[in-house]
Amino acid sequence: MTTSLTLSDPQQQGGGFDRRKILTGAAALAASTVTMKTASAASVAPLGQTGAPTTASPPLPLGPLSGARYPDARLESMKKPKVSFGPTGFPAFAGTMAVERVATGFRWAEGPVYFPAGRYVLFSDIPNNRIMRFSEDDGHLSVYRQPSMNSNGNTIDREGRLITCEHSGRRVTRTELDGSITIIADKYNGKKLNSPNDAVVAADGTIWFCDPAYGIGGYYEGIKADAEQEKKNVYRVDPKSGDIKMVVDDFVEPNGLCFSPDEKKLYICDTGFTDGPDNPSHIRVFDVDLAAGKLSNSKVFADMPKPSITDGLRCDREGRLWCSVGWGDPNEDGVRCYTADGDLLGKIHIPETVANLCFGGQQRNRLYICGSSSLYAVYTSAQGAMKP
Repeated sequence: MTTSLTLSDPQQQGGGFDRRKILTGAAALAASTVTMKTASAASVAPLGQTGAPTTASPPLPLGPLSGARYPDARLESMKKPKVSFGPTGFPAFAGTMAVERVATGFRWAEGPVYFPAGRYVLFSDIPNNRIMRFSEDDGHLSVYRQPSMNSNGNTIDREGRLITCEHSGRRVTRTELDGSITIIADKYNGKKLNSPNDAVVAADGTIWFCDPAYGIGGYYEGIKADAEQEKKNVYRVDPKSGDIKMVVDDFVEPNGLCFSPDEKKLYICDTGFTDGPDNPSHIRVFDVDLAAGKLSNSKVFADMPKPSITDGLRCDREGRLWCSVGWGDPNEDGVRCYTADGDLLGKIHIPETVANLCFGGQQRNRLYICGSSSLYAVYTSAQGAMKP
């Protein structure tokens, strides 16, 4: 806003200036300046870093990966097959199937979650500041939300509502059934969270989430900022009171979370290796007391082959743990499957770094895999646990 000073007509004012009008104009200009300063002080950063879709080159081809045949050689069992019909002892093998690329054109795909009522997968494209939707009934891909506050991990609660971890929002939100958004957590002890990364919802409605610092480390997947939390913690939110409780504080970089089917165990990744070579790259497992909201008896469940890390986890109905692998040896890029005792059963090899995964499909037997620029899928002989 600009206010001009008005000079009076000298003939009407006896050849002089109208002092009263000059002072009035000056006051208005001063008020305008104050208003501009106030507005400037109230300005905020953009709603997350805005990227641009990858359209410079042709997208990767969809469908079964090049060279695919039955049985798919990308499924590797750790047990020597006793018969020639596929990898035995590894529940990724489902017979006449192969790893498929079902969608592509993203900068960094993360945080998939399956909505059975709509038969679609939602997943984040973090740098492009959007949540994508893949409809499995006809293979249609669309944008579900943009901007998404650089969303990362997503899950679904028992009422069918979307729970999202936002990097640039530095918060955990819930999308209500009417489309409105509720802030679940954005502060702890009066200070901003770092950048919530992944979340799970227990049967009692409590929301458990991790809070590493990846989303405030730069301007590519969030908004660069100083950490206000002294540590990178794992938290639990009570759905009734809204109280936020810290449940673990000894991670270097806490990442993906997953409950066992009976919710007596909680698996949490530590991707601290990204901060230094002596830091962990492993999965820890805890005993869970849901009623008390406590974790105990921490131990390392599985180590990753450095420099690879894992930051996404899901359990099947038999209690086996499926996890992402990436950022290291390309021969290790993909998915690993472990028994509940921590024995490695097999691997699914993906031609890109894998960040996260989830089970979907009407029988919950299709594994959706977020691999860097693409979304992959493979039918398995396992069923995902029927809980987030």
